[in-house]
Amino acid sequence: MTSPFKRMSGRFRAMTSEYKALDSRGKRRWWGDFLIRNAIYIIIVLVVIYVQIYSINNTTNNFISLRSFADILKRASSSMFLALGVGGIIILTGTDLSAGRLMGLIACVCASLLQMPLEQYSAKMFPDMAPPPIIMVLLLAMAIGALFGAFNGYCVSKFKLHPFIVTLATQLILYGIVLMYLSLGKNGGGPISGLTDAYKNIVKADIKWIQNLTGVAIPYYVPYALIAAMIMWFMWNKTALGKNMYAVGANPEAANVSGISVMKTTILVFMMAGILYGFSGFIESARVGSNGPTTGANAELDAIAACVIGGVSFTGGIGKISGVITGVILLEIISVSLQWLSVSTNMQYVIKGIIILVAVAIDMRKYLAKK
Repeated sequence: MTSPFKRMSGRFRAMTSEYKALDSRGKRRWWGDFLIRNAIYIIIVLVVIYVQIYSINNTTNNFISLRSFADILKRASSSMFLALGVGGIIILTGTDLSAGRLMGLIACVCASLLQMPLEQYSAKMFPDMAPPPIIMVLLLAMAIGALFGAFNGYCVSKFKLHPFIVTLATQLILYGIVLMYLSLGKNGGGPISGLTDAYKNIVKADIKWIQNLTGVAIPYYVPYALIAAMIMWFMWNKTALGKNMYAVGANPEAANVSGISVMKTTILVFMMAGILYGFSGFIESARVGSNGPTTGANAELDAIAACVIGGVSFTGGIGKISGVITGVILLEIISVSLQWLSVSTNMQYVIKGIIILVAVAIDMRKYLAKK
């Protein structure tokens, strides 16, 4: 089997040979295309360099440090689950606007079930209920995610509705369900806090041996995100569902003619995404520690942005797990950089919106160039 290094080296040699064979006009065009295709990456590198210079001149800490890397890794890990789910739906030429609200609903359900006993926390949502086993709550979270994912996938495939419309409607439904669920408790609809130590520890407790070795705190949800990425890589690349997903995304009519069930594939991809949202809600509930109607709001926008930055194309049938991971990390580098520069939260939304527009424009340019 050829090593990744040899494959990369081979591609580099081929690209160099192709470049040398061009005339002066072709070389100028090649560089123009290169700069446009890699504009996001170039901008991020320049931002990192600028923030590092800024940190040296204005603070006592370096931006480029192990501590900053750990901070970016933790933020990326908490966002990874949603991005992995949304990525598969984008490959189907769809999107999912309900991901954040579904995660928020599941986070509230998990928090309400895993609060400390009444004698330890007086604002318990369900005072008479003892905390169930954590594994049961996790399975419930993934089941709720799978159910709503299947609902979205069924509406998209059965009624030929655009995923944007279906998931927008589901987003509103989920928000209403969250508000109704919060009104059921005895805590007056307030934030759900006071989670059990066992629940918090399996999610956000620091991994001791890493802390002892590096001096930085890495919580347990970081390796959970890594495991989820590995599972999704296997699903996308080594299973019939993954191959069908790419085929349906590239050309649903051709996929149907070749014997692939477009409806089944669509429903399963949405269900797979829902399971990831469920696990994300389970993680986010303990990570945040205080959950309410705003939990998960707009989280899907960062997930969609990360996928687009990572090369998952809205034209369908194009995208890799490595690209999703790269996109999540790059987006978090931007977020952390803006915080270091003391950019306001409002302005951060503006900048992220511009980045999404640039990334989609570059993606469409690649698509038109291929045509």
